[in-house]
Amino acid sequence: MDLRRYPDVEGPGLVAVDAADRLILDETAVLIDDLAVRRDEVVVIDDSYGALTLGLLDPVPGTATIRVHQDLVTGEQALAANADRLGFAGFESVSLSPELVTGARLVVMRLPRSLDRLAEVAAMIAAHAAPDAVVVGGGRIKHMTPRMNDVLREVFDRVDVSHARQKSRVLFARGPQRDAAAGRVRSWPRTEQHPDVGLDVIAHGGVFAGTGVDIGTRLLLAHLTEAGADATLRTAVDLGCGNGTIAAWLARAHPDARVLATDRSAAAVASAQATAAANGVADRVTVRRVDGADGIADGAVDVVVLNPPFHSDAALATGIAEHLFAESARVLRPGGELWCVWNSHLRYRGALTRIVGPTRQIARNPKFTVTASVRA
Repeated sequence: MDLRRYPDVEGPGLVAVDAADRLILDETAVLIDDLAVRRDEVVVIDDSYGALTLGLLDPVPGTATIRVHQDLVTGEQALAANADRLGFAGFESVSLSPELVTGARLVVMRLPRSLDRLAEVAAMIAAHAAPDAVVVGGGRIKHMTPRMNDVLREVFDRVDVSHARQKSRVLFARGPQRDAAAGRVRSWPRTEQHPDVGLDVIAHGGVFAGTGVDIGTRLLLAHLTEAGADATLRTAVDLGCGNGTIAAWLARAHPDARVLATDRSAAAVASAQATAAANGVADRVTVRRVDGADGIADGAVDVVVLNPPFHSDAALATGIAEHLFAESARVLRPGGELWCVWNSHLRYRGALTRIVGPTRQIARNPKFTVTASVRA
């Protein structure tokens, strides 16, 4: 299939379908006949750009829809766009919930890199799927660890491993342990108190930093009281909010401000909403699952705060960061500021000056730099 990543970052070497997707589909093809599943018994989780969902529509019989959950809204949008362009139908997007997996007999998924994310998803499946359900989860070997097998064995009777192919591998989980899984489902989301920043942080599995406050965010928060100091701060955006630490902190520090927190991740959005509620600021923090600053009017914001995602692929990291810098510049009012913390070796100051406006260094340590850029 000729799929695109759009609206996610596109560029040379960034593919929409990889060897892991192809291996997952090949291994699943055998099970479709063995289990005699229909579409309403099939669930797809964390399909990157639609390869798994679209690849299952023809082999799986039935007139119902395949249930799909993608944590990233960009993956959801890419699946919809690819399906529309190629003329596919027969799937529906569902949140990570009992509704997603109730009665499922075949669950096909990309394995997350986060063991916490895998634990939360696996527990949801095992607690609500059919007794004979089979989970087929695959990924690139470089992103897989033996601990994934252990996590699955906590809620399934049996875990098998495929042969490797093109640096990819698939895990098969069978025999859901309903009682054990139900208890683990209730353990999410998790909570941690952070007296040093005055917040309780709540997080679902797979959210950046989990229930912690990462060291970059700590450096940023140590100086963020200066944001908007030259004018009344009325509107602020926490762009890529993760667990909602920054959004909740801003709302606590600026009682008259309205804070909008955005993230591509459904797990992050749920976490940020829970963190805002736990800290008594849910009435002034709105959380949206969008890509960047989608839906925010041009020139409407006093301050944007950003801790851009870091990836080992420098080109990908730069592409994502510059997209978020441009979104910040679009929504900031003239004279508004983008406060940003970034890994110092990425040297973003030039890009910030070019895309947003004059940029000054606020703080720096051996690993992170905090800057403030004024919208020209």
